[in-house]
Amino acid sequence: MLGVMSTRDAQRMAENRGLDLVEITPNATPPVCKIMDYGKFKYEQSIREKQQRKAQKATQVKEIKFHPGTDVGDLEHKIRQIRSFLADGNKVRLSLQFRGRENAHRDIGEDKIAEVLEMIKGECTVEQAPKTDGRIHFCLIGPLRKSGQKQAASPAPAGQDGGIHISVS
Repeated sequence: MLGVMSTRDAQRMAENRGLDLVEITPNATPPVCKIMDYGKFKYEQSIREKQQRKAQKATQVKEIKFHPGTDVGDLEHKIRQIRSFLADGNKVRLSLQFRGRENAHRDIGEDKIAEVLEMIKGECTVEQAPKTDGRIHFCLIGPLRKSGQKQAASPAPAGQDGGIHISVS
């Protein structure tokens, strides 16, 4: 921490050390700058980004299909599949297709989706409420989110007028 100084003095100090003057928070009063090797900083930042991309897991949307006449045994098997998909962190699309005369009794199919949602109520979040599109009644569910709050960044310290706040790394 070198404190508040004029921009020219800060640039001169950076040149004497063979480093760069980098503006970190331009909106602060005064702006916060750092004397560092900018090329090395960019290289390390790209390495960190590559590692983060490698660590990310892409979520998939799995689909489970029902019919209004799906019986209890088949329904329990499909519930086990849904729980497995949710445990892996995937989203699940529940789709119920009406065939022929089943279209005349859509309420039975809508009740079937509601029954499935009731069976897995505490294990998932409904991301898209059940709705009908033509002959298909569907909804989208996802795994429960883990509670983790991001910490807010603290504001930059204020200084005197016309200068910048400098730190060296």
